[in-house]
Amino acid sequence: MRASSVVLLPHAPSSVAVARKRLSSELVASGVYESIVDDASVIVSELISNALRHARPLPSGQVKVCWLRRGDLLELEVSDGGAMTEPRRGPGTLSSLGGRGLGIVEALSEGWGVRHEEGATTVWAVLRAPRTTGSNGSTAPRGAHAGVPDQTDLPDTGEEPDSHLFTRTRYGAASSRAYPG
Repeated sequence: MRASSVVLLPHAPSSVAVARKRLSSELVASGVYESIVDDASVIVSELISNALRHARPLPSGQVKVCWLRRGDLLELEVSDGGAMTEPRRGPGTLSSLGGRGLGIVEALSEGWGVRHEEGATTVWAVLRAPRTTGSNGSTAPRGAHAGVPDQTDLPDTGEEPDSHLFTRTRYGAASSRAYPG
């Protein structure tokens, strides 16, 4: 099963809740485990919050939120108008008021990174999103959260228009993998 959405939202704090609600309802409807839906919702919240806090809106005045699910992989993306600094994981000390967002994304996902395109910066994260066997939305089995992906697990998506979500490139712009410094 393949499920995807692209949502343009105002560059405003209210967009976090809107994106979370839509993502959650679509993933639950497609049979994703509740614990994975929760992880995906936290990741999207962190990525949107970072875009709102640190970056300009897209030229349209919005942020773009995308998700794509093919098989057991889910990729989440948030695109904004870019910032003066590169998105990177901060130290996130116990006493700091912020700086934990990308650390949370890193902990919940199998990988994340940043892609720069003309007029936009996209931060993406990939996680495994297996479907439940029933429709009761039961929780995932132990260990169903983040792990390191094997590149051979990624589907061959060369013919599909939104294949950039898994190849980490779009319109010829190469991606960069973000790691703590």
